[in-house]
Amino acid sequence: MNDILKQLYPAFAITVILTLITGIIYPLAVTAIANLIFKDQAQGSLIVKDGKVVGSRLIGQKFQGAGYFHSRPSAAGNGYDATSSSGTNLGPTSKKLIDSVKSNAETKKTENANVQVPVDLVTSSSSGLDPHISPASAEFQLPRVARERGISQEVVKNLIKQHTENRTFGVLGEPRVKVLELNLALNATHPMANSK
Repeated sequence: MNDILKQLYPAFAITVILTLITGIIYPLAVTAIANLIFKDQAQGSLIVKDGKVVGSRLIGQKFQGAGYFHSRPSAAGNGYDATSSSGTNLGPTSKKLIDSVKSNAETKKTENANVQVPVDLVTSSSSGLDPHISPASAEFQLPRVARERGISQEVVKNLIKQHTENRTFGVLGEPRVKVLELNLALNATHPMANSK
């Protein structure tokens, strides 16, 4: 019996020590350092307006109404659900994916019939949470937003430029438009009656 206890004690002690280090000490240390060095990112990159959180720079959200720029479709949970981040996992030959893209494209064509629908307006991303759209997607929606808000397309185009991020470090990724921040800027400068 003593031999068994001699063997179990080190295994138990190592398990407790490693649990404390990797399960408590390390996560607390990383969280503390992140809050010191990257406070905004560690807190979720939240956007606060009038003392109320209206969204995050990191997670997309659905916008209703013709006077808003719309985000790309989301397959995360019920849409933009951060606790259920995922894509559709449908392959390029999937009939369900093809039908979904066709349906989305037909819907978008009704708002801007003479322009090819950008792919990111009819497909979801792999995370389902992208907060950005391509500049082409913003340009596609520009006439509708300008018309609904009663402002010139040039004004809206300038706002799009102001809320477009370039490639990271000049080489990584593609230029992208920050949808939430663009819509907030539209509400601030050219509010609609029911803007929120």
